[in-house]
Amino acid sequence: MNWGVELWDQYDNLAAHTHKGIEFLDKYGNFVKERCAIELEYAGKLRRLVKNYQPKRKEEDEYQYTACKAFRQLLQELGDFAGQREVVAENLQSNVVRELHLLAKELREERKQHLNEGAKQMAVLSTAVGALERARRSYERAARESERALDAFQKADADFNLSRAEVEKQKTNMKLRSQACEDAKQEYMDQLRKTNEAQRQHYEQRLPHVFKQLQDLDEKRIKNIKNFMLSSVDVERKVFPIIMQCLDGMEQAAKSINEKEDTQLVIERYKSGFVPPDDFRFEPATGADATDSAAAPHPHNHLTAARGTVSGNRIKKRGGLLSIFSSNKNNMSVDGKEDYSDLPPNQRKKKLQGKVQELTKQVGQVQASMEGLMKMKGVYETNPTLGDPMTVEGQLNECCDKVKKLRAQLRKYEELLVEANNQVCAPPLHPTARTNGSAPTQATSIGSNSESLSRSASESSVSTGAGAGAGGGGRAAGGSPESGLGGELAAAHADHTNGDHDDHNHDHDHDHDHDQDHDQDHESDFDYYYEPDLQPLGYCKALYAFEANGTGSTMRMECGERLLVLETDAGDGWTRVRRHHTREEGFVPTTYIATTLYADAHAHAH
Repeated sequence: MNWGVELWDQYDNLAAHTHKGIEFLDKYGNFVKERCAIELEYAGKLRRLVKNYQPKRKEEDEYQYTACKAFRQLLQELGDFAGQREVVAENLQSNVVRELHLLAKELREERKQHLNEGAKQMAVLSTAVGALERARRSYERAARESERALDAFQKADADFNLSRAEVEKQKTNMKLRSQACEDAKQEYMDQLRKTNEAQRQHYEQRLPHVFKQLQDLDEKRIKNIKNFMLSSVDVERKVFPIIMQCLDGMEQAAKSINEKEDTQLVIERYKSGFVPPDDFRFEPATGADATDSAAAPHPHNHLTAARGTVSGNRIKKRGGLLSIFSSNKNNMSVDGKEDYSDLPPNQRKKKLQGKVQELTKQVGQVQASMEGLMKMKGVYETNPTLGDPMTVEGQLNECCDKVKKLRAQLRKYEELLVEANNQVCAPPLHPTARTNGSAPTQATSIGSNSESLSRSASESSVSTGAGAGAGGGGRAAGGSPESGLGGELAAAHADHTNGDHDDHNHDHDHDHDHDQDHDQDHESDFDYYYEPDLQPLGYCKALYAFEANGTGSTMRMECGERLLVLETDAGDGWTRVRRHHTREEGFVPTTYIATTLYADAHAHAH
């Protein structure tokens, strides 16, 4: 199949065809270029999507669940997937678009050269044909003149009236015209041979050569389009393994989601450690008709009871209660944050576990720094030319001070952790039976790692020389959460009872003893006011046992005991309550009780 043979007379059509072929090459190049733009836009939008759905700092706590972790992993895999789309776009740009542009430019130049060569050969043939036409006309003209000269001689020779000289003149002219005709004929024959030869060379060699070059150019164009398409496919196929890894990662992320684990994490995150309230007890009516009965256990009507009790007539103001801790007021506001006493027992234990682990890690880091400084000091002492040992001494002293402070903090938090762990794991000291005879449910540790973390904290305290003191265990045995002022009171009382006067609680115990000294003279330390009995706002159940501090403002209660609520917590951590039968009143820590307020005091009065 040769264009020069098969299409010898289709020069114009071949010129138009090769032009359209190069235009098609440009069209394919534009297609790949636009696809690159789409790939880049797609990758960019995917990256923005991943960025928009990355968890915010305030959402970090939510991403502890397996579903959230899987979503974060999916976002990472999608980001890698977007990167592979960018690789596809970059490789298409470099391997296809750029090469295709260069090829199109090259093919245009080659086609122009081939067409110029073809036009040149067409001009040569046209020149030869023109020369042949001129020679043919010259020969025809000479033949006609020779024929006329012959006719004139024959007429002159037949005319006897003409002279001999005139006849000879016509004869000579005839011979000249005949010779000119022969010369023109010969020239025409020579030109005919030359033109035919030129025409044979044109259609058999020169023009087929030009057409063959155009055919090669077109085949080159078509072959490169094929290669560009295959290259485009190969570019995408090369990223498929990584894309498949991204998809596999997404699949693994999805399979890592565990609904049981997530629901268990909800328990670990929100479990308070408190025990559920006991069943409601039947409370007999306390009307006026029951007051005359000697067997009635101190009847009481919330609406009409007259003030007559000591606690009712001489109630201390809240300021008196808070004044016993006035010397430690600032410390309390800080400790309320540092010891997490404002949290429920279980959540407090988790926070303390994290704090112990953090401090243990810091102690290890500082100790490692000290070991390095000791080695450096030994090298300097052995070879003073390397450095002055005294320069290391100051750094060692700083590290020692830092270790002491960290160990003191670690000891403090380990004691708090042991206390918190006992509060969560140990049953209350004074459980009360429900009305149906069943024992109240006890708070249990959250997660299988709670006891192991507690043990690891204790082992850490032994290894670092900062073990929990007896005071921590003594306070923990009370089974009460340290929360606000109530936690401080319980800790002070437990320390005083168990004889725990370590450095951590020395200032607190001093304040407590000081308050007990002042308790000897109530009239000088506290303001009293007389008021009628307050109407109960609701009732509460003691979640933990609480011992009064001896000042007369607080009131002891047993775990599980039901009390009437007279005043709710005013923000100081204390709730004013009344014992139903003895009418004893006082303040108890708000976090030690579960309160239920009446929707309408008049409608629910008993």
